[in-house]
Amino acid sequence: MSIRHGLLALLEEGPRYGSQLRTEFESRTGATWPLNVGQVYTTLNRLERDGMVAQGGEDEAGHALYAITEAGRAELRNWFRSPVDRSSPPRDELAIKLAMAVGAPGVDIRSVIQSQRHHTVKAMQDYTRLKAQALLSIESGGSGERDDVAWLLVLEQLIFQTEAEARWLDHCEVRLLRLAAVTGRRAAERSTAAPPETRPDPPGADESPSASALSSGGSGSGSGSAATRRTS
Repeated sequence: MSIRHGLLALLEEGPRYGSQLRTEFESRTGATWPLNVGQVYTTLNRLERDGMVAQGGEDEAGHALYAITEAGRAELRNWFRSPVDRSSPPRDELAIKLAMAVGAPGVDIRSVIQSQRHHTVKAMQDYTRLKAQALLSIESGGSGERDDVAWLLVLEQLIFQTEAEARWLDHCEVRLLRLAAVTGRRAAERSTAAPPETRPDPPGADESPSASALSSGGSGSGSGSAATRRTS
């Protein structure tokens, strides 16, 4: 999130002091990304150092006012013209969590997915209710219509984001089930293709047939000779 450019956009509308900038930033974004006054003044000091804002006196209450400079306006125009860089995506805790859960001992990754899906769907329902409130406020034509429209755009981005996350979680669960089925099938194929277990041969199994025949033939010859002698 670019606090720097958000503050420049607010200062483009006129000089403001720190806590006023925080209030307007949160009003414009529905406090989705809350700021503290310290963040605001730290950013203003850096913008002043870079020549993009300058202190311009005080208001009636004695608050120091900041005004945007020409360099700040040029930076702001360039920000609006340039697309948000997606080549280096920010770290996503959920994606990191699932990546670390794969194969982690004692971790049921499907349980992790189901728990997150429940939370994501609930968040999407909450955003949808807030969207209905923002639409009602816009249709009523209240004095804060501009802030309501800005808040509506932020809410719709959050709704689309949670919808995509829920679909991704469904995809992850199906993917893991399919991979588990493939792994099980390969294991079954390996066990079927394994060579049969070898067993020890019984005693005498290594004796050749010719040796056995010779042994039985020799004993037969001896018996025949004895019978001939008895006959004679």
